[in-house]
Amino acid sequence: MVTRILPAVGDADAARSVAALLSRLPDSEPARPAGDSTSLLDTLTALAGESVGELPEVVLVHERIGPLPALELIREVALRFPAVGVVLVTTDTSPGLYSAAMDAGARGVVGLPLSYDELAARVSAAAQWAAGVRRHLGPGGDASTGPGGTAVAVTGAKGGVGTTLLSVQLALAARASGRSTALVDMNLQAGDVASYLDVQFRRSIADLAGISDLSPRVLQDALFTHSTGLALLLAPAEGERGEEVDDRAARQIVGALRSRYEVVVVDCGTQMNGANAAAVEMADTAVLVTTPDVVAVRAAKRMIRLWDRLQIRKAEETVTVVNRHTRSAEIQPQLIAQIVRTQVARNAVPANFRELQASVDSGRVHELDSRSTVKQAMWALAGELGLVKGADTDPAGRGRGRSGGQHGDRGSIGFRRRRGGVDRRP
Repeated sequence: MVTRILPAVGDADAARSVAALLSRLPDSEPARPAGDSTSLLDTLTALAGESVGELPEVVLVHERIGPLPALELIREVALRFPAVGVVLVTTDTSPGLYSAAMDAGARGVVGLPLSYDELAARVSAAAQWAAGVRRHLGPGGDASTGPGGTAVAVTGAKGGVGTTLLSVQLALAARASGRSTALVDMNLQAGDVASYLDVQFRRSIADLAGISDLSPRVLQDALFTHSTGLALLLAPAEGERGEEVDDRAARQIVGALRSRYEVVVVDCGTQMNGANAAAVEMADTAVLVTTPDVVAVRAAKRMIRLWDRLQIRKAEETVTVVNRHTRSAEIQPQLIAQIVRTQVARNAVPANFRELQASVDSGRVHELDSRSTVKQAMWALAGELGLVKGADTDPAGRGRGRSGGQHGDRGSIGFRRRRGGVDRRP
């Protein structure tokens, strides 16, 4: 069997060295090296779009790949393309790094300088593992091996600006257009999605936090299927359980959902912690909700600066949505754009609580009248964000890579920065 190998090497000299050794491996078909994490993920996405069989059996990830650090890239590939065996190439062959690589999803580690025998052994083992996975999947494959859906993270500049209502309506709009949609409540201590949709539930996102292998059955057991067709992953009823969901769990959960649903909307609430910071970082589109008043706009500016300092997300890669907008307000969207220095969505949401009060009080916002100007604006916003089938407008510039390929070397997780090379955290 011919083993197809796709190297991801950012350094030109290292790329030539790796390519030379790969060309000597028997029954191998090395591809041209991907120069960065974004091009690697884009290549794999395009191949997976054809079929699982088009994917390479082995991906080699060099420790100096960027902009996404090597272990984060391995984790992303393992989550999105589980039928691919990933091998890390690194100068650090310590037990700690080996353990971290295995936790991220690597199938092997090769030390630098490269040895032909070691490289051949690791590539062969990874290829055999990939072949076994593909035999298990069978000719139909599994939805989780596809390129993945669109993830949207919705965050509030401060409490009470309408983050949850907007998250729910964006998800409902996507579902109504025919797209399979999951709504995640990652406001871990004070989530209200269940209250807004009149849901009684037993399982929550916290039940997935300690599970290393999120199989489709495990994931499905934690989801609540709403009457609208939305798949809901809800915040724990006991707020203290939110601490169980860390950045690694959040990445795994959002990645697993995105592999099975066309649209994943994540309500991140207003308080930044490791979990919702990870969701914002890995989302295709990050939405920041504010109201047109001085306090909320200042809070939005602080949030944007926080994301930038912690390298979670750049201002130009964020979309600000103005909720409760009135034409008579002193602060208009154009001024907000100048202050927060982000893109501002064309569709502002009008102030009209009277339309909302009955459905909010009854916990049935999914039954909001279609004539409601608030609902119409939020569903128009869903189209603007590219969540509605047939809509092609996306102000956040999707196509940058599923894990923020243009965000640079971000280290938001747990509010700790990574500085070059391999992320050595376990």
